[in-house]
Amino acid sequence: MRWSNLLAQLCVCSSVMLVPFVAQAATEEDPWESVNRPIYKFNDVLDTYALKPLAQGYQYVTPQFVEDGIHNFFRNIGDVRNLANDVLQAKPAAAGVDTARLIFNTTFGLLGFIDVGTRMGLQRNDEDFGQTLGYWGVPSGPYLMLPFFGPSTLRDAPAKYPDSYVGAYRYVDDVSVRNSFRALDVVDTRASLLSAEKLINGDKYVFIRNAYLQNREFKVKDGQVEDDF
Repeated sequence: MRWSNLLAQLCVCSSVMLVPFVAQAATEEDPWESVNRPIYKFNDVLDTYALKPLAQGYQYVTPQFVEDGIHNFFRNIGDVRNLANDVLQAKPAAAGVDTARLIFNTTFGLLGFIDVGTRMGLQRNDEDFGQTLGYWGVPSGPYLMLPFFGPSTLRDAPAKYPDSYVGAYRYVDDVSVRNSFRALDVVDTRASLLSAEKLINGDKYVFIRNAYLQNREFKVKDGQVEDDF
């Protein structure tokens, strides 16, 4: 379950200056709003009554250094996806950084529990196959709200499947272990985003949609977004 992806966009939008979407343009990119909104409501209810309370409880009982270590561990696993998409986007410098991060964090960082790479000045990249498609000119297509997974687009939604091949879960044979790690990953991610909720204002659906679309445009263009104003 990746409903926490919905709030993840807010953290990025709060830390970088993005080009504001014109309301009409955003509406044109969401022609399936009549379907997306009910799915969003379903996700929101599930988050409100299940995922968010779990994340709050996890944050309450988990010491900060343990929570940080678990978060770093899952980010280290995610660096494999970043590296694969660095290569697919023909970005040798980024690939070198993510390779070094994986080596140092997995060894000296005790399987990633300590983010040695960042302390060494190796800043983490954030790439996925949806961005790779966008990098090579594939348009995003209409906005989609996916059950459980949250906001996406017609390009980004199917791109989640190729990314799964560079994730660790596919290669864990024991179902109970695999599911336990997935659950911990989701709860940890949701816990790290609890503070982001205060950024939401106005129509929550519209705010999240615009935040997601802006964030994806920013990432695909590596921050080189033209200001229309």
